[in-house]
Parts: sequence; C-alpha cells; structure tokens
Amino acid sequence: MAGDEPIASADVVLSVDDVAREAASLAAQAPAPEALTALVGKEPLLTIEGLNAGYGKMEVLHRFDLAVGAGQSLCLIGPNGAGKSTVLHSIYGFTDITDGAIRVRGVDVTRLSPNEKLRHAGVAYILQDNSVFPDMTVEENLIMGGYLMERPADAEAAAERVLGKYPRLKERRRQRAGVLSGGERRLLEISRALIMEPDILLVDEPSIGLEPRFIDMVFDILDDLQSGEGKTIVMVEQNAKKGLEFADIGYVLVSGQVALAGRGRELLDNPDVGRLFLGG
Repeated sequence: MAGDEPIASADVVLSVDDVAREAASLAAQAPAPEALTALVGKEPLLTIEGLNAGYGKMEVLHRFDLAVGAGQSLCLIGPNGAGKSTVLHSIYGFTDITDGAIRVRGVDVTRLSPNEKLRHAGVAYILQDNSVFPDMTVEENLIMGGYLMERPADAEAAAERVLGKYPRLKERRRQRAGVLSGGERRLLEISRALIMEPDILLVDEPSIGLEPRFIDMVFDILDDLQSGEGKTIVMVEQNAKKGLEFADIGYVLVSGQVALAGRGRELLDNPDVGRLFLGG
C-alpha cells in the first residue's frame, strides 16, 4: 500500500503514514500484563508471556503479552505490519520464537508443532480465504480436517456431525468446493477446523474478500461457536469495527506490541481508535 494513500472520513483525511505515526504514539499507554489478565475476569485459557517471535532473523513481536479466557473472543486490530497475523502464527507454531512462553490451561505449548497444538492443546487455525481444496468435494474437504485422527472412519463420522450442523454445506456435500460462493467457502473453512473439536480457534481475517451479506453470516457462525459451543476465538480482522463489535476483548497492536487493550465495545468508543482505525 502506498504511503500516501488516504484514509478518509467526513471530518479527517489521514495518510497511511500518518496513521502509523499516530498509532505509535499510543504505545506509550501500553497496558501492563496484569491489566490484560484483569480484562479476562477469570482464569485465562490461553496466555502469551513476553514473546519475541518472527521469521528467521526478522523479529516482529517484542515482549508480547496476551490473555483470553475459555468461551471468550479477542480481536487484534492495528496498522499494516503491526504483527497481528504473526500473533496467530506464533500461537500455532509457524514462527521462530526466541523468548517468552505460550500456555494453554497453564501448560507450556510454546515449542509444540502445529499438529501437536491441534491434537494435544485443542488449537485450530482457520486460514485466510482460498484455503479449501477446490477440486475436492465439500465432504472430502471436511474429512481432510481430520487428517490427524487414527482411523478414517473417525474423520468421516466427524464430518457427518459437522454437516448435520450446517445444512447449507450438507446440501452441497457432493459438489466441488471450487464452485461454492465466497461465503460458502468461508463456512467450509471454519467447519473443517471443527472436525478435531478444538477449544481455541485462531481466525485470520474472517471477512476478507466477502460481500457484506456473507460477512454477517460468517460472524453469526462465529458467535454461535463462541456462545453456543464455548469456543475461545482469537481473531485478526481488517474490518476493525466489525471485529470490535463482535469481540469481548480488543487489542490494538503497534510495532509488534500491545498499545491499547480493553473491552471490544470500549475500544469502539475510544476517540483515538475511532479516528485511526474506524474512519472517524
């Protein structure tokens, strides 16, 4: 994105560079780890403590902390390059971690592989759009979600359970995933992650590339998974307003650190957050 591309509202026009500079000034208000834990209001299910992580020699996260409880949702927002997706990558095991710890139920899972995170810690990663296998049927895509199960029959039974929950997919079970609408593909991606019955869902940009009517559908599905099934959701969302409306807790990331944190609705009302990230 060009540095002088404007972000506009009726009252203000800020360039991307302006947003980055002003967002960096918020980092002086960075909350202490104890404040992040207090936001949870109960014993956290997932915690990150003092994490330094990145890719190769490029460190992206610097002494990063996070806390979220069972059945809660947390949304990460911030300017491009702030490290939002790197948080999800680090939790799941896709980054190089040089310091700090990631814990689930108090157990250190920092060095577990992605497969071990899914199998033993109940952490599933829902990638950005276009992660389905287009030449496989809907049912075959779902069965692929159970690739860690010991018996194929177990994956097939889990796929049947998920199809029973989502009639929209059940009707299309024999169709190739490549012919699905954008919203149906996103539903399939979410559903495939449910095959292993995870407790924690890492959701990367759930609204990306979707028409508004499908965005509402996807957030309704996530809401049902949280409120109906008790899933814990950690989300990166480009649509900051939608993400903060949904989430119990919101973090604003700047330069690989938490600059602001609060209840999702409270951050929506924060004038700095509104001006920099919500368009007004």
